[in-house]
Amino acid sequence: MREKRAVVLVTGLSGAGKISILRALEDLGFETMDNPPLDTLEDLALQAKGNLAVGVDSRSRGFAADTVLLKLQRLRENPCLTPTLVFAAASDEVLLRRYSETRRRHPLAQAGTVAEGIRLERELTLPLAHGADLLIDTSHLPLPRLRAIVDQNFGADAPGLSVALISFAYPAGLPREADLVFDARFLRNPYYDPALRPLNGRDPEIGNFIENDPDFAAYFSKIAELVKFLLPRFVQEGKKYATICIGCTGGQHRSVYMIEKLSAYLGAAGWRVGVTHREAGSFDSARTRLMMDAKE
Repeated sequence: MREKRAVVLVTGLSGAGKISILRALEDLGFETMDNPPLDTLEDLALQAKGNLAVGVDSRSRGFAADTVLLKLQRLRENPCLTPTLVFAAASDEVLLRRYSETRRRHPLAQAGTVAEGIRLERELTLPLAHGADLLIDTSHLPLPRLRAIVDQNFGADAPGLSVALISFAYPAGLPREADLVFDARFLRNPYYDPALRPLNGRDPEIGNFIENDPDFAAYFSKIAELVKFLLPRFVQEGKKYATICIGCTGGQHRSVYMIEKLSAYLGAAGWRVGVTHREAGSFDSARTRLMMDAKE
């Protein structure tokens, strides 16, 4: 019997990173194609000699969300294939900035503004975002981390459920891909200690400070027990990806520490885990700025 082959359909918003995802899959050995006619998808999947990744979006001939979902369902009925739908998303603000920087024309804004094109495409692809097996929000995602996510989920040695852990700052909004969200804002905040403010949740001083909160141990234990209960049920339901997010006010201290601790807990239990600190880009800049302030 022929070995099962992976078929990854990569779709999403123009400018959100679909090409980068396809390139990362190509580096993993996938045969890749971008924007073939939708009526050729089944033939391409059946004729492929190995794993296949196909980009489909509003530029594809005959594109419609319902059509893509129907094609995906037909692929899932083939016992030789393991299809996955990946959706690349980003905020309107980020997409506008990317189009401004590249000066490219949005495919749905031929006679209007880029903002109008983004709005139309978001409406057009909404059913795909809802039906995606894996949604990747690239708004604050560096390219190396995006490639790591692709490798984590589609690498040859990555079977079973993939667990993504994300720390974030509430003022910047909830991660769109979240399955579970926990709030760390009620815990003691290291930000108000001038000696701790320049550090982040990966520094041991921050961990010690947060662990000394009288409610921390009970709260983390409840989160760990809930996650421990839910993940096997996700596997039973055939879920391939689970995204667990913990937020705090600045995304620097409490949420980062809790995500690191949860990662260690799940890793020790045998789960395959990937960690993203969404506001990590501001760690070093914040540390440098505060240290300079202290010298003045």
